[in-house]
Amino acid sequence: MDRLLLIDDDVELCQLLMDYLRPEGFEIVSVHDGIEGLRFAVEAGYSLVVLDIMLPGMNGLEVLQRIRAEMDTPILMLTARGEEVDRIVGLEMGADDYLPKPFNPRELVARIRAVLRRTRDRAAVRNGPERIIVGDVDMDLGTREVRRGGMHLEVTSIEFNLLEILLREAGRVVTREYLTEKVLGRAFTAYDRSVDVHLSSLRKKLGHKIGDLDRIKTVRGSGYIYIDVSHNSGIENND
Repeated sequence: MDRLLLIDDDVELCQLLMDYLRPEGFEIVSVHDGIEGLRFAVEAGYSLVVLDIMLPGMNGLEVLQRIRAEMDTPILMLTARGEEVDRIVGLEMGADDYLPKPFNPRELVARIRAVLRRTRDRAAVRNGPERIIVGDVDMDLGTREVRRGGMHLEVTSIEFNLLEILLREAGRVVTREYLTEKVLGRAFTAYDRSVDVHLSSLRKKLGHKIGDLDRIKTVRGSGYIYIDVSHNSGIENND
């Protein structure tokens, strides 16, 4: 049974969600302020954290930042409808997904299951190639480490998965629809900019340019392409 930590100061909403999620097979713990939520998150093992942004004591974005400094537990942010800035900042800071309030509990369950499925799929990757090398970027799929020019880069789990797809398809266009489905676990919609936000953060960490070329180029109306200017690119096994 997956253990979920729900951090939200709306006690009535927490109770409603607990009543809804428990029959779905989840064990739920709820706390109602940011400081206590952070303590629970880092001291006990949870499969996923559902984290509201508007919290007393310590706001949700600060809680997210502190959790990410300690561990990579999946985090689903709850944001006020229309607060796009909060959603963008949350994704840039390492949230795995977000859901604006008010929401349908069925969608929350679907989002939770999608995030957990992606997390388990990543953990189960052991039989395929262990490293992807494109130009100056080296990904170790076993340890989930990324290096550029030999230097370690701190990337979020979503950024790692986006980069893996782009490197595998280096030199070819990857659509937003494909990235949204494979990395975020949901269908792409016209106004969903989650992938764009994650890729913007990834560009900053990798460096925007390879020489005079954009490292990750936006193809208008299509998606993205990772520019491969190296003759030493490839996928290696560590066996």
